[in-house]
Amino acid sequence: MNRFVIDIKEWLLETARIFRHEMTLVFSDIGVMLFFFFLPIAYPIVYSLIYNTEVTRDMPVAVVDHARTALSREFVRHADATEAMKICGYAADLNEARDWMAAKKCFAIIEIPEDYSRKLGRAEQPQVQFYCEMSLLLRYRTFSSSLADLQIATGADLRERALDDLGMPSNGAPSNIESYGFALGDTQQGFASFIIPGIVVLILQQSMLLGIVLLGGTRAEQRRRLRGGGVTVFGDDASPSAQILGRALCYTIIYIPLAIYILHYIPLFFHYPHEGKVIEYVLFIFPMLLASAMLGQTLNIMATERESAFIIVVFTSVAFLFLSGLTWPVYAMNRFLGWISDMIPCTWGLQGFVHINSNDAVMGQQSHPFAWLWGLTVFYTLTAYLVTRWQTRRG
Repeated sequence: MNRFVIDIKEWLLETARIFRHEMTLVFSDIGVMLFFFFLPIAYPIVYSLIYNTEVTRDMPVAVVDHARTALSREFVRHADATEAMKICGYAADLNEARDWMAAKKCFAIIEIPEDYSRKLGRAEQPQVQFYCEMSLLLRYRTFSSSLADLQIATGADLRERALDDLGMPSNGAPSNIESYGFALGDTQQGFASFIIPGIVVLILQQSMLLGIVLLGGTRAEQRRRLRGGGVTVFGDDASPSAQILGRALCYTIIYIPLAIYILHYIPLFFHYPHEGKVIEYVLFIFPMLLASAMLGQTLNIMATERESAFIIVVFTSVAFLFLSGLTWPVYAMNRFLGWISDMIPCTWGLQGFVHINSNDAVMGQQSHPFAWLWGLTVFYTLTAYLVTRWQTRRG
């Protein structure tokens, strides 16, 4: 029994020694500090400033009006009144309007057919053509939404006139259907409010992985230099479990205040959806930080030099963004990609944080991603242990 207590005490002292030394390494390595502090502090601000406009409004639109009637001019006035479109002028024909679009004088073209008013008078359906430049999908989405509203409003107005012509008062007529939109989670319907809360979670994971792999590459270089002289790298004489736990605690403790800054204050500064409680998403994000710390130590098996961090981690950022389900739902991916997505900590961290932050969910409602994060923590702890044990023996 006494021997067991002594072993536990020595293991805890080893863990504390590794933790203190790792903390010293972090604050003495300018590259690691750049990844651990500058990147998570600066990137959310830069991204937020880029997308701070949120939505696109009053985009210039050219009109090709072949009808030139009162009804067609009224339709153009209604189009100009939408939040998306601002009529920049009338083009003589479609070719001239295309020249305007090529010169970036407009981003869309409305072409009204010659029989527009005649078909309306016969209670037929005219076809108004809309051409949109597709270089930016955000513009297309805003155009589509405004066109749908314009179509509903124009149809309601025409029905009212038809009823008035028949001598039937149109006030309160059941044919007039008003549409209201309620955006849950993203009340502004803005691009930044949609994507930034998810990207900041990915930034937390990727910046931590970059710093951990950079430190792993440094230790690999030291082992090669010292191997011939019979000198070991600091920490290699400790047990693998003490090494991975001491380092993981170091990285997690550093990232907890950074997580509070990114997840709490960035949405406050830029007025993003922010309904959840800080204690809820900090407790939720803790296992993601721990899982990321263990994943980084697992990836050290491929870190043969400091530059390995850029090769191993940087190229995965775009892939992890798509696999996280932020830009494309995970259920729409094929089975293999879905399995890879499940093994990425930020996938579950992103989904849970967005629900808590934007939809005011509580921890109990996010038990599934929370359980997955702890499961990944256990799995990557095992893989990190095996990698560290192999590296220690080899070193």
